[in-house]
Amino acid sequence: MTEPLSRRALLIVGVSAAVTAACARIARPSSELAVYKSPTCGCCGAWVEHMTGAGFQVRTTEVADPGAVRLARGVPDSLAACHTAVIEGFVLEGHVPAEDVRRLLMERPDALGLAVPAMPLGSPGMEMPDGRREAYETLLILEGGGTRVFARHV
Repeated sequence: MTEPLSRRALLIVGVSAAVTAACARIARPSSELAVYKSPTCGCCGAWVEHMTGAGFQVRTTEVADPGAVRLARGVPDSLAACHTAVIEGFVLEGHVPAEDVRRLLMERPDALGLAVPAMPLGSPGMEMPDGRREAYETLLILEGGGTRVFARHV
């Protein structure tokens, strides 16, 4: 026959369970991604496929003016692309690679999010049939609209 647990033992078990649950939430960033795009944009759909293929759970909302979503999230016009997404409070503007999003969610920098402005050839969703690619940067969007390079893609 087993002894009943003391109050102290129950408290330790409860605290341990709470810490384990909190660590699991920290270790596994959300995969739920909200995408706002024009109903007529094909490259946006290709980017959604890239993100879905990378394991993100994507909810797409077609909007008449994706720029309004971008501006509401504090992304300046200078970083504009064809769609805006939101994950765990971070904004993603344009054809941001899935690996950059994962890094953002793990590092959680003090920033609005990431942007790949101007739809560079070869970025996710902008692949060319002949394999042409442009070197591009993923930019970290800072409060106030400033940026710094987050990743370089050759």
